[in-house]
Amino acid sequence: MNPKQDLQLRSHIRWMIRRDMAEVLDIESDGFEFPWSEEDFVRCLRQRNCIGMVAEHADRVVGFMIYELHKTRLHLLNFAVAKHAGRRGVGGQMLNKLIAKLSNQRRTRIVLEVRETNLAAQLFFRKMGFRAVSVLRDFYDDTTEDAYLMQYRYRPVETEIVVPINRITRLAG
Repeated sequence: MNPKQDLQLRSHIRWMIRRDMAEVLDIESDGFEFPWSEEDFVRCLRQRNCIGMVAEHADRVVGFMIYELHKTRLHLLNFAVAKHAGRRGVGGQMLNKLIAKLSNQRRTRIVLEVRETNLAAQLFFRKMGFRAVSVLRDFYDDTTEDAYLMQYRYRPVETEIVVPINRITRLAG
């Protein structure tokens, strides 16, 4: 048995509801130097295309993500895991849930911005298949810090890959 497997936290990913806000705010303020306020969350989540989801383990919120739905992409606006649940698979479970929403027909990528000083997040997203595609100079309102724009592109599974059929050969055969 893999000892690291024992450390994994199986979480249930579900829609964020109003009563999750206190735990989400605790995770947010504990995890970020410049955290979102409750008003920031509410303003964002009131928008028609904005979705909030939480990861729950043993009836406690252990992570959350806020993302926007766009025509061809998902834009991850905020993503955090509680410190006590860090490095235990919760972030990967949440991202896999988001990646599962991609398809060849509609939304084909996920984009997000990461602070240039947030090396842990950069490494995590890179491990999950994201790539830095550009640098956004002086991106944040609270500092002069740059951000990396990172992107995950949908990769079709084998059953979705369409192999062109040579109609002439088929008709002649």
